[in-house]
Amino acid sequence: MKKKLLSMALVATMAFSMFAACSSSEKKEDDNTLVMATNATFPPYEYVEGSEIVGIDVEIANAIADKLGMELQIENVEFDSIIAGVASDKYDMGMSGMTVTEERKQSINFSDTYATAKQVIIVPEGSAIQSVDDLSENTMIGVQQGTTGALYAADDYGETAVTNFKSGTDAVQALVAGKVDCVIIDNEPAKAYVESNSGLKILDTEYVTEEYAICIAKGNDELLEKVNAALKELKADGTVDSIVNKYITAE
Repeated sequence: MKKKLLSMALVATMAFSMFAACSSSEKKEDDNTLVMATNATFPPYEYVEGSEIVGIDVEIANAIADKLGMELQIENVEFDSIIAGVASDKYDMGMSGMTVTEERKQSINFSDTYATAKQVIIVPEGSAIQSVDDLSENTMIGVQQGTTGALYAADDYGETAVTNFKSGTDAVQALVAGKVDCVIIDNEPAKAYVESNSGLKILDTEYVTEEYAICIAKGNDELLEKVNAALKELKADGTVDSIVNKYITAE
């Protein structure tokens, strides 16, 4: 499916901390602390387990911080506030299954990519929607606000066809309740949501393939270079693959 150029206004700055396990969302004063903004509702990349935020992005970020001789500080915020927070230097970087897009590059820089993902479609079992081709401007599509799935869906089918939710969990619960016809979201969290909600399935045909990277403020070239150097080493020694394989089994 050929995507048209996305039109997206710069996201508003609206970051706030959601869990007591995370420290204050004010920009840190200690230069030895690496502050990462995330939205911990995106398993297996970031999610809450007990009182801790865990997942692929968290472990990779910790490995990068170790390489840089820094201590990682995680801020759990709304997804669509991450880019604005990083761009304004509130956070050092953002990791939240963040897809590289030309639109986002206008606001922030991206590191080298560390994972490839695909957007998929969740539907109820027995749904008349059997493939991407069955979606139209008359389909009620649920998405997490600020994600590429939301942008692609609005671009392809019109904003009136898309209902935005604060989290993927909220979108899936709306699907279970029959408030939307399908949910477009990344494949790995989609698998987790389907596993925990009976009566749902993921369509065989993917919606779009994309790459994940770390967002860093424009002008912060020193950090970008350090993060890329750390990522290069972590890829070369198998650390990144080991972390991903810990959470994602081969299909």
